[in-house]
Amino acid sequence: MKLNKLEKYWILYDVGNSAFVLLVATIIPIYFNTLAENAGISPVDYLAFWGYAASAATVIVALIGPVLGTVADTQGFKKPLFAASMAVGAIGCAVLSVPRSWFLFLIVFVIARIGYNASLIFYDSMLVDITTTERMDTVSSHGYAWGYLGSCIPFILSLVLVLFGGQLGLSTHMAMTLAFLLNAAWWLAATLPLLKTYRQENFVRLPDRPVRSSFTRLAATLKDIRQQKHIFLFLLAFFFFIDGVYTIIDMATAYGSSLGFDTQGLLLALLVTQLVAFPCALVFSALSKRYETSRLLRICIVAYIGIALFAIQLDKQWEFWLLAVLVGMFQGAIQALSRSYFAKIIPSEKSGEYFGIYDIFGKGASFMGATLVGIIAQATGIPNAGVAVLAVLFVIGFIIFCKADKLNR
Repeated sequence: MKLNKLEKYWILYDVGNSAFVLLVATIIPIYFNTLAENAGISPVDYLAFWGYAASAATVIVALIGPVLGTVADTQGFKKPLFAASMAVGAIGCAVLSVPRSWFLFLIVFVIARIGYNASLIFYDSMLVDITTTERMDTVSSHGYAWGYLGSCIPFILSLVLVLFGGQLGLSTHMAMTLAFLLNAAWWLAATLPLLKTYRQENFVRLPDRPVRSSFTRLAATLKDIRQQKHIFLFLLAFFFFIDGVYTIIDMATAYGSSLGFDTQGLLLALLVTQLVAFPCALVFSALSKRYETSRLLRICIVAYIGIALFAIQLDKQWEFWLLAVLVGMFQGAIQALSRSYFAKIIPSEKSGEYFGIYDIFGKGASFMGATLVGIIAQATGIPNAGVAVLAVLFVIGFIIFCKADKLNR
C-alpha cells in the first residue's frame, strides 16, 4: 500500500518522538544511575526511584489528558495543543544535562516526559484525520515501525558520544549534553512537516465557552462509555496488558543495571530491540490485511505473558539479549494494533477526548506497573521479584480483551 504525503508526515512524528523514547529506555536511566551512585543511593532504591518518577509523569498526564483531549476536539485547537506539548517535551530533553543532583534530574525528566505523553494524545487522535478506516492498521503499524528504525540514527550518534567521548576530548557531562541536544533537535525537526500540513478534519464547532463546553462534553462521553460495553471493556483490557508493555519499556535498562549487567551490553541489546521491532511491525502490518486485528492482538498478549515469565528468572547477560529480541518482535505490533483497533470503534469527531481517555488507560496505567515493580523490589530486596507482577497483568488483560472483542462483533 502506497502512503500519501500526510500519512508519511504523520509517521515521521513517530520517528522524531521515538528518539526520546529510546533515550529514556537506555542512556537516561544509566546517567541517572551514575548521579544516584555518586549520592550513595543503593541499586534497589535507584530502581524504585526511577519507577516512581516514571509513574509520576504518567499519573499527571492521566489526570489532565481527557480534558486536553476534549479541548483538542474543538475546531482549531488540536494543532496548537500538539505543538505546545511537543515543545515542552523537546525542551525538557535538551536541558536534562543541566541538573547535577539526582533529585533535580528526575524533576526535569518528569517535565519532559509529561510533554511527550501529552503530545501523543493529540498525535494518536490525528489518525482519524490523516487516513481512512481501512488504512488505519497499516498506517499505525508503519508509524511504530519507522519510529523504531529512525530513532536508531540519533541513538547511535548519542552512543558514540557517551561511550567514546573521552577519546574525542569530551568530558562525560559534555558528551551527555550533546546527546540530549541532538535528540531534542531530531524530535523537533521530524515534527515540523506534520505541523505545516496537518488540518483538523473531524471536530466540534467552536462554542462560546470552549473550555467549559469541553468539560460538559467529557462528562457526557464518560457516561456514554459506560453504556458502550465493548469500548469500556477494551479500555479496561488495554489498561492491564499495555501496563505491562510500558513498564518493560520504561524499566528494562534500570532492571538490567540493578542486576549488575554491563552497561555497554545493555545499550547494544536495546538497540537490537529497535532493529528487530522495525521488520516485525511491518510484518504485523501485512498480516492485518489478512487477519482480524483482534486475533493479532491476542497473539501479541500471549507472547508478552511468555516474555514476562522469562524475565522473572533473568540473571545472565545473554538472557537479557534474548529478552531484547523477543520484546522487539511484539512491542511495535501490540501498540500499533491497539491504537488502530481503538480508532475504529470510536466516533471520529470525538477522537481527541476518546484518545485522552485512552491515555488514562494506556500510559497512565504504567503508573501501576512501575510502582508495583518498585515496591516489591524494595520490600524483598530482590529486583527479579518485582517483575513477577507483570505476567499477572498480561493474563488479566488477555481475558478481558477476549470479552470486549466478543461484544464488538
